[in-house]
Amino acid sequence: MIFRIFEEKLELARAAAVQASTAIRDAITERGLARIVAATGSSQFEFLEALTASARIDWQRVELFHLDEYIGIPMTHPASFCRYLQERLIDKTGITMTHLLNGAADPTEIIHRASESIETSPIDVTFAGIGENGHLAFNDPPANFETNDSYIIVNLDEACRRQQVGEGWFADLSAVPRQAISMSIRQILKSRAIISVVPHARKAQAVRACFEGPVSPMAPASILRTHVRATIYLDKQSAALLSPATLSALAASG
Repeated sequence: MIFRIFEEKLELARAAAVQASTAIRDAITERGLARIVAATGSSQFEFLEALTASARIDWQRVELFHLDEYIGIPMTHPASFCRYLQERLIDKTGITMTHLLNGAADPTEIIHRASESIETSPIDVTFAGIGENGHLAFNDPPANFETNDSYIIVNLDEACRRQQVGEGWFADLSAVPRQAISMSIRQILKSRAIISVVPHARKAQAVRACFEGPVSPMAPASILRTHVRATIYLDKQSAALLSPATLSALAASG
């Protein structure tokens, strides 16, 4: 695992987009197709903007998979991650091979179809954030580190749901769904490479818990420490609570 720490989030986003575009182009060159997983949320805005501006990606050779989605939310809802990906990635690039998780459809059927598709061959690169409670995708603590299912139904804890309100996706806590479909931890770890974009001061406690504490289901994103090609992008704010010893070790690793 490699850490890269930047002064501010725009610099972080642009650097992550350079690595992401290189990974996509390399996969297309080597295998004729790049299979990617995209994250959502406000922390990914600048990264996706920089990535979609890349002029050197043949997006017709990119196959897109969805990381997670609320159960019971239609694609027209402002908080829908399907809508987010449509507006911020698909429409901007013209990707035609997509596997979106329709939150308004039967979750069992959606999971079956998405699992069949993703299991046909490895994912080349997964883009992921880290939640304020340390979640990876919608795997809130205590996360299931053991299931081999590619997608699962998860319960959203209050900290996760409050984050969604804080980011402006919902008017109040009562409007946030209590369940979601999420890519499982083990499926995320199957990706050839993982790029985790984690800006903002509100992520600092989670960053410290995940990268200074034990690898634990109570800090789900801590599992990224076990992946040989995971790169974590932090800004000064999200890295603010890391100890000097950790920062020194990170500087040496990155």
